[in-house]
Amino acid sequence: MKSSVERIEPTRVKLSIEAPYADLKPSVDEAYKEIAKQIAVPGFRRGKVPARIIDQRVGRAAVIQEAVNNSLDGFFRQAIADNDIQPLGTPEIEDLEMPGLDGKEEGDLTFTVEVDAVPEFELPEYSSLEVEVEPLEVTDEDVEKELDDLRSRFGSLKSVDRPAKKDDFVTLDLTAKIDDEEIDSASDISYQVGAGTMLDGMDEALEGLSADEETTFETKLAGGEHEGEDAQVTIKLTAVKERELPEADDDFAQLASEFDTIDELKEDLKTQAKSNKELQQGVEARDKVLELLIEKLDLPVPSRVVEEEVKRHLEGEGREDDEEHGAEVREQTEKQLRAQFILDKVQAKEEIEVTQPELIEYIITSAQQYGMNPNDFAQALDQSGQVGAVAGEVGRRKALAAVLAEAVVKDTNGEVIDMTAFTTGSEEAEEAEDEASED
Repeated sequence: MKSSVERIEPTRVKLSIEAPYADLKPSVDEAYKEIAKQIAVPGFRRGKVPARIIDQRVGRAAVIQEAVNNSLDGFFRQAIADNDIQPLGTPEIEDLEMPGLDGKEEGDLTFTVEVDAVPEFELPEYSSLEVEVEPLEVTDEDVEKELDDLRSRFGSLKSVDRPAKKDDFVTLDLTAKIDDEEIDSASDISYQVGAGTMLDGMDEALEGLSADEETTFETKLAGGEHEGEDAQVTIKLTAVKERELPEADDDFAQLASEFDTIDELKEDLKTQAKSNKELQQGVEARDKVLELLIEKLDLPVPSRVVEEEVKRHLEGEGREDDEEHGAEVREQTEKQLRAQFILDKVQAKEEIEVTQPELIEYIITSAQQYGMNPNDFAQALDQSGQVGAVAGEVGRRKALAAVLAEAVVKDTNGEVIDMTAFTTGSEEAEEAEDEASED
């Protein structure tokens, strides 16, 4: 098989592929076998029909077409490998000419393929990259926040006789109408004021409302059969509760930790706060290094691939007409593609490999984030053909860690920051990755 490539756009190529009949013949033989199983001819057992009879019954052209259909992907994959092309999106086949239609085992299969592809580029020198991050500083407020978070875990809800305010927990009944016609209702809904997880305008309507009081507000429905329509929603509060936190004293320290005194607990929380700040520093440094590489290269991205992803994303959220959100998704998609191009090239240059234990660890962590059994998650990845994509993501993380290891990271005070914990595959680095994903 012979092939050549023409780059018709910075992110699109045209492959010309020519395969002799000898390369196609195994697929032709297989096509005859498959067709023989599908047709019934008197005097022959199913699957044992000779090729000349198949030619008479279904036609030689149908056999060749079947063989070509089954072999095009293999020839395409060989061509992109031979020409070092990294395809993106769906290939478009044109100018297809098939050999052997006259029964002779000669001639060439020829066709062209246009496909979006990773652009050609050279990596900049990244051993001298320098980025600046916020300094590591643990304040009393940071420690108090850690303490309040811990106290919240041991808090209890207490009914209060006052209007609801932000962070209160309320119980309510709800009725929604459109043009005076009731479309939905629910009772005994538990909700934290200010959470922003229900209807637009609901938090504002709840603040200042007491138990046994009701109010009506208007909102635009974000889902369901009435999505996008304006509805009048009436809510009636049946209870207002606030979280009562335990006193921050020695008794609490003994209840919530292995420490005997509140001072010992606070010292430990200070250590935890410092660790969290270090993680934030690492994430900030990693993100800034990647942003710097993206800015240095300013790579072109395939518009077709970008628009397909924007369309898929907006349709998945039911926001096809939201132009502002579409622009945000487009910008994010372009940034992700540029990062992928760069980190894939770094991975190749540094000869970074993804080991089986690394892949398994990533799958386990991802499964936990989705609340799934790791085996079920791995099986779902395998069935959807996503294992390769996951391996690619792990490889890019390792590539970014390699770039970060070469960079100089300083805080705004000029102090050089040690990034070893984020570049050696340590547990801290994994935590930083997880936190970045949540952000």
